[in-house]
Amino acid sequence: MTFALHPQLEADTLLIGDLPLCRVLLMNNANFPWLILVPRQPNLRELFELEPNEYAELTQEIRSIAEKFSAHTGAHKMNIAALGNIVPQLHIHIIARFENDTAWPAPVWNSGVATRPYKSAESETLIRNIRNITNL
Repeated sequence: MTFALHPQLEADTLLIGDLPLCRVLLMNNANFPWLILVPRQPNLRELFELEPNEYAELTQEIRSIAEKFSAHTGAHKMNIAALGNIVPQLHIHIIARFENDTAWPAPVWNSGVATRPYKSAESETLIRNIRNITNL
């Protein structure tokens, strides 16, 4: 089997690029700077389904992206989570949070804040900046 992105992730995100293991996506919600990493392996649902070397690679990719994204955004806190209750495909959320964001200090999920899709120029600039800081 080959890797395919879950349809919900496909609908909700914009492509940034690929790391050695993960596809890097931008959540199309301008309320929160929000990246998603998806290991490019078929049928993964859980972290423990990765081989040990893949798990180590994923951890390094999360750390690297989160560190660079935090510095780029100036976030007060980085939220990193792998939930998968709605989208079963293994994916990791990396969300830059700010004390003045519209959901603070609550989680961004079900916060009552309506999704605000990026304007085209806005997403293009952000994606270009993320590619530059992450070497994608």
